[in-house]
Amino acid sequence: MPLHLSDSDILAELEATAEANLNDHLAKAKTWHPHDYVPWDEGRNFAAMGGIDWDPEQSNLSEVAKAAMITNLLTEDNLPSYHRELADTFGLDNAWGTWVGRWTAEENRHGIVMRDYLVVTRAVDPVALEAARMAHMTAGIAKPEKGSQFLRGVAYVTFQELATRISHRNTGALCADPIADRMLARIAADENLHMIFYRKLCSAALDLTPDAAVSAIADVVLRFQMPGLNQPNFRRNAVLLAKHGVYDLRQHLDVVLKPVLRTWQIFERSDFGSEGERARDQLHAYLADLEVKAARFEEQRDRSLARAAARA
Repeated sequence: MPLHLSDSDILAELEATAEANLNDHLAKAKTWHPHDYVPWDEGRNFAAMGGIDWDPEQSNLSEVAKAAMITNLLTEDNLPSYHRELADTFGLDNAWGTWVGRWTAEENRHGIVMRDYLVVTRAVDPVALEAARMAHMTAGIAKPEKGSQFLRGVAYVTFQELATRISHRNTGALCADPIADRMLARIAADENLHMIFYRKLCSAALDLTPDAAVSAIADVVLRFQMPGLNQPNFRRNAVLLAKHGVYDLRQHLDVVLKPVLRTWQIFERSDFGSEGERARDQLHAYLADLEVKAARFEEQRDRSLARAAARA
């Protein structure tokens, strides 16, 4: 088999794997309804309907929890961009197309339920939220820059779905509201099943074309950015959320990168050629550097929090 396969060849070779994983996903996925996770009796009209418009005092969430909820929701809102990317990568034929549709339908529930919760409970400014949604969806997301779109795509979404799951779960705890916690735990369960689907696909791609796959994985890991990068205030909010443990370098390293790479046996495999070995060396060096950065960030965060506590 050639060292590098075209994306169309990879899709053909892995179609049976995609179908088997799709069937496994459908057997494990649980049906749930967004309306069952929203406290509708807290809702009331806004000024356009004869009620009162939003005021910051109406929110029961902390500033950090609001930033986390908004960041997570705007990320979910950009679903049309993700759908286009996935449809371009997988195509819409056979099991690939069925997965694209099913994944999109499942993901759409996340934005529905989160927005309903935030608007009904008046947790955030709905006008500012809508303006941010418009800006973020207009910006969209960037396409992969080089190499196999398929290999880069499945590697990226494996890490991204897991990172999103962690962010949702930690945001739920941060909200100090059992309703929000239950809602975000339900969303996180979806994200986990999606991650497993993509992780299995990437594992099969590693067996099919090892060097090209690990090179794509290394490129994704070294350049990884969360999909919400283009949303308003993302960088400021990302620093705030990292400072408060929603998603930080330590979690990215220890809970996302290392477990996935371990599942793929990246550092144990013996089927890489020279290209794959170079990519593996890059990954090893990057993880070591990230360990240093994560430790440094934790030290700085601890000092900052200690100073804030002393002032309080």
